[in-house]
Amino acid sequence: MYTEPYETSDYKYLIDAAKRAAERAYCPYSGFRVGAALLTSDGNISTGCNVENRSYGATICAERTAAVKAISEGRHNFNAVAVVGYYENHESDDTMTYCMPCGICRQFIAEFAVPADFIIIVTDNKSIKIYTLDELLPEAF
Repeated sequence: MYTEPYETSDYKYLIDAAKRAAERAYCPYSGFRVGAALLTSDGNISTGCNVENRSYGATICAERTAAVKAISEGRHNFNAVAVVGYYENHESDDTMTYCMPCGICRQFIAEFAVPADFIIIVTDNKSIKIYTLDELLPEAF
């Protein structure tokens, strides 16, 4: 894992797409918006947001929403995914919080990840954390 400034990141465009996706989240129960932007090996970006359900097991995470959209369009190789999360009442991008993918999302991404796959976690408009998938899901099956 390493940290880099948001403003000079080569992946700012991917992070910005994740922020826009988070705005569309359906989260009436938790009030926590999550957006994901997935970069496929052909250079396309697929976005997704969390969609909650009163039957909590039917809730789907932003990362899997983005992945399912990409797969349904014939894109099966993922190079990177940016994840953004914040509470609905946040005052600015400076109040975002690190939002790590859950275990199911990590395994789902691993199914389609190319070896260089990495995950970008945004905390605010100042810094981001970048992980390899192996760091987040060691010895995946």
